[in-house]
Amino acid sequence: MNTTSLSKIAAGTMKWGVWDKNLGVSEMVHMINICVENKISTFDHADIYGGYTTEAQFGKAFTESKVSRERIQLISKCGIQHTDGRPNNIKHYNFSKEYIIWSVENSLKNLQTDFLDVLLLHRPSPLMIADEIAEAVEKLKSDGKIIDFGLSNFTSSQTSLISQKTKVNYNQIQFSATHHQAMLNGSLDYMQTHNIRPMSWNPLGTVFREDIEQTRRLKKLLLQLVSKYGVGSDTILLAWVLKHPANVIPVAGTVNVARIQALMKATTLQMETEDWFAIWTESMGNRVP
Repeated sequence: MNTTSLSKIAAGTMKWGVWDKNLGVSEMVHMINICVENKISTFDHADIYGGYTTEAQFGKAFTESKVSRERIQLISKCGIQHTDGRPNNIKHYNFSKEYIIWSVENSLKNLQTDFLDVLLLHRPSPLMIADEIAEAVEKLKSDGKIIDFGLSNFTSSQTSLISQKTKVNYNQIQFSATHHQAMLNGSLDYMQTHNIRPMSWNPLGTVFREDIEQTRRLKKLLLQLVSKYGVGSDTILLAWVLKHPANVIPVAGTVNVARIQALMKATTLQMETEDWFAIWTESMGNRVP
């Protein structure tokens, strides 16, 4: 059973810093407040965001925001070693016990908090040693530096490997109307079977980012569904993700205030089953078998 209680939709911070929107501290304060006011209280980080700079910027903004720590939940990820912002010759992964513990302590310092609600290992490494990972996780838990532990982008077999040594509460994967493999390859089934809560990065998929046959079909259908349900296309796409029985938490990266205010409508939208299948059908380009 998970000991953390996350919001139904999480705010993704990947684009808040220099990697995209380059928000200043006061703008981040505003974003934190807007999210919390709209019941989006979970903030999804990774140490690498902004070339290892975004967590520290968020930490300053969080302290300035005067929002109490009890009102929000912080997720961070570690393990990816970028050449951007670190003296690495090649991008690689490091899941040694010492590195995981150091990385979490570094994130805590940057985020200006005493603990993470959830620590995720960012991507699986062929060289990861489950026993060593488990030792790091148990130490961090016993020291009160993390509450729950999970994975990101791990397959079912990789998750099983880690789960044999330490409790896995979450797995953050790619899942959306345009990228729906997780519900077909056994990934979401595995998570339901083992009481692992899925999170979905890029939950809107590529509908608004690519102009291809798939997205054109979806946009045409979404026009009808927008009219039917009286909400925006992005809200409908999130509702599609939320309807899956695995109880997925979408991680939404928008910094558009109006869109943030609309996001939570997806949690109460009662999408009809035929409309859910219509979205899947248009994404595939053919009817279900």
